[in-house]
Amino acid sequence: MIDAVVIQPGTDTEPSVSGVSWAAVTAGAVVSCALTVVLLAFGTGLGLSVVSPWAGAGVSATTFKIGTGLYLIVIAMLSSSIGGYIAGRLRSRWIGVRSDEVYFRDTAHGFIAWAFATVLGVVLLASPATSLIGGAASGATRAAASAASQAGPMDGYVDTLFRTEAPATQNAGSAQDSRAEMLRLFSSSFRNGGDLKPADRDYVSKMVAARTGLSQADADKRVNDVITQIKADTDAARKASAQLAFWLTASLLLGAFCASLAATEGGGLRDGTWGRKAIR
Repeated sequence: MIDAVVIQPGTDTEPSVSGVSWAAVTAGAVVSCALTVVLLAFGTGLGLSVVSPWAGAGVSATTFKIGTGLYLIVIAMLSSSIGGYIAGRLRSRWIGVRSDEVYFRDTAHGFIAWAFATVLGVVLLASPATSLIGGAASGATRAAASAASQAGPMDGYVDTLFRTEAPATQNAGSAQDSRAEMLRLFSSSFRNGGDLKPADRDYVSKMVAARTGLSQADADKRVNDVITQIKADTDAARKASAQLAFWLTASLLLGAFCASLAATEGGGLRDGTWGRKAIR
């Protein structure tokens, strides 16, 4: 028969030291970020080695997407677990603190280390993106002068529209002007999931018939086929982005759980109480 230890009110005075060891949290977060970078680099090389542009070679697109999502979860679990363990193992020992409070503080150390590593990773990834955006904005004036000769996301669709069996008989200037007009029309119409207006669709069909020599019915069919392809590609990109967002969310949540759990183990091993049960 084990008697429970009764703690009288006012007798469990805790020390006035801080409940958070920021040095340990910072160390765990930095280690977690470093491991994430290493594992991401390894995963990039592994992914490039299993894909192939040739038909019948390499893994399928579905397998690659699922494998990428699972690897993101593995990265989060490994890096967060090691970072949380270090945050719990390196923290200062609390003398005179109740065991349940120590367990909570260790869990909080792991969670804070995970949060710090996540924010640090976002900042490190956002800095290059900000530099690229700033460089693009500063050169917007120069880019506007040669925008007609640069490739855009709709160039492939316009090439399909103006494909012809015979060489074009029109001069290069009018052909370039018509292509630029079609690019602007498609870009503005399909922005934010839109579609061509009936008047724009009729105009595009007439332009295709004039440029390619097709009959009006064949030109209408080609325009409809290209618009269907645009919508299919846009929908596929939307679904891929949504799946990636779900995988990232799952990896972040599992990373937070693993970091918190590993920190309790590291703190328990630090105090020599891991695996013991305190009976009060």
